[in-house]
Formats: sequence, structure tokens, C-alpha cells
Amino acid sequence: MGKAKNPRRVADNEAMAVSKMLRTSPQKLNLVAGLIRNKPVSKALTELTFSKRRIAGDVKKTLQSAIANAENNHNLDVDELIVAEAYIGKNLVMKRGRPRARGRYGKILKPFSQITIKVRQVEEQA
Repeated sequence: MGKAKNPRRVADNEAMAVSKMLRTSPQKLNLVAGLIRNKPVSKALTELTFSKRRIAGDVKKTLQSAIANAENNHNLDVDELIVAEAYIGKNLVMKRGRPRARGRYGKILKPFSQITIKVRQVEEQA
């Protein structure tokens, strides 16, 4: 008989991609995500290509994945896509440490993040 198909988590004119375990803090990743929110995907890709931040390459890869999902899986027109949402989440935090003077211990936290990018097809107003 088989299982019933899962309903889509996004609307019919949307597609999304998620990257997990990005080795940066959510605060730094949110600065890069703010660059691309509510922009056409071509402009967002250009912003990420020329950004000086290290994590911008990983965000660009996620955006390209969302565009490919929209084109191949949901038959959306790439030229009419905008970045509808780009939100950040916390992931695990590696705890490391460093011995300090007088028997103390300096805590070093190495956070990981995740990013979810949703692209939406909108008709361009001429």
C-alpha cells in the first residue's frame, strides 16, 4: 500500500535549502544573511561573491542550492526568484579550554550555526 506523501513544508512558489554545522557563531552568520534578505537572487549572489567575510562562501553555496532546488524540483523560473527568508539557528558548541595562571581555567567556546534560505518566485513589475 505504501506511505502517504509528506506535505510540502513551503508554498508552491517557494523552495528552500539548509546548511548545518557551519563553523561560525550565529551572530556573525546573521550579519552575512542580512546582506541577502529580500533581494533578487542574482544581486544576492553578487553580494556574497564580493563579501570579505569568510563564511560568505558557505552562504553562497547554500543559496545556489536553494536556486537549484527551485529550478529542478519545483519548476520555478530562476530569473524571478528573490530571497524571501534567510534565518540563522544555533547548533552545537564545542567546549575547549586553556590553563591560566593560579590554577584557573579559561573557557573557550567554539560555536556552530545553521542557515536556512527560502527563495520565492515573484512576477516582476514592469
